[in-house]
Amino acid sequence: MSTSTETDGSEMPQELLGELGFYTLAGHSDAPRDLVDEVRLAEQLGLGAAFISERFNLKDAPTLCGAAGAISDRIGIATAATNHNTRHPLVTATFATTMHRLTGGRFALGLGRGFDALFRSMGLTAIRSDQIQDAVTIFRQLWSGGTVTGHDGPAGRFPYLHQDATFNESIPVLLVAIGEKTLEFAGGCMDAVVLHTFLSDEALERSVAAVRRGAERSGRNPSDVRIWSVLATVGDHIDEDLRLKKTIGRLASYLRGYGDLLVRTNQWDESVLEQFRSDPFVKDFKGAIDARATTEELEYLSTILPEEWTASAATGTPQQCTATIRRQFELGADSVILHGATPTELEPILAAYRAERPERLRNMPANPGRSVP
Repeated sequence: MSTSTETDGSEMPQELLGELGFYTLAGHSDAPRDLVDEVRLAEQLGLGAAFISERFNLKDAPTLCGAAGAISDRIGIATAATNHNTRHPLVTATFATTMHRLTGGRFALGLGRGFDALFRSMGLTAIRSDQIQDAVTIFRQLWSGGTVTGHDGPAGRFPYLHQDATFNESIPVLLVAIGEKTLEFAGGCMDAVVLHTFLSDEALERSVAAVRRGAERSGRNPSDVRIWSVLATVGDHIDEDLRLKKTIGRLASYLRGYGDLLVRTNQWDESVLEQFRSDPFVKDFKGAIDARATTEELEYLSTILPEEWTASAATGTPQQCTATIRRQFELGADSVILHGATPTELEPILAAYRAERPERLRNMPANPGRSVP
């Protein structure tokens, strides 16, 4: 494959930063085609991986992954995340093998638990860890050329599943997780783990320890599980109203969806969460706060959320953002997703990071589900 993906026909792409990734179409998007320009520029700038989230409106993961794979040559691509229960396992397995071949091995299948309330409204049951593990076992059996017959397990009943007897596909699987038990589970059976945005330093260290502990208990080498921290990256070169959306707006949306888990993980004051939820503005707001709230509304929210709850974000000058990124590695993360920022917004930060890049990270694979050989 060519290693050149020039955006204007003149500039050569930067050295790949395999340890850094970004979310394309971060948050809500009305224009999925924006992914094309984002991935092209990300690859030009040397970002190592593009993560693709899924929403049931204009963010269908297989469609977006296919587009990202088709217009790129070297950047890693992962779903982070889709859910195993929203598609038949043979359909998901086929999506993964297609992406694997399309990208020359740059793809990782990322799964997550999703939202219990949303699944109930869709007529689906909440996802359990044993269901995820059962589904992954099915995927791996299919990818290795095997046949699944008479299966009756946590992921469902499947009389006969088969792809191709000649398959011997090595496709990493990662899990997006927050809670300690889920992180331990992921360490025991996954190739990589994606953590959550707005984790305090202490929470990040505890999360890394939980993944490593789960790997050890399963007889695995803990270093074989690649851990991605997710760092809100909002430099001062971005307009203030947009910074509010990417910090206060994004955190507020998380707190409405699964605030209890995030607050427990960070060991924050649960009474503050209750006050936030009972606020009349929060209770009556329709839609995602990070997508719909005005600047004035976000400024109001900033007065009822503690500053420490967004303190973990990379903010300030490009050099200050770089220091926060490097801190993630010191706390135990193997790689960092620079969350909530487009490649254009990340460009000055990446330039600063290159000047201080830790030498030991230069061999990190582009595929976000693979650890250092």
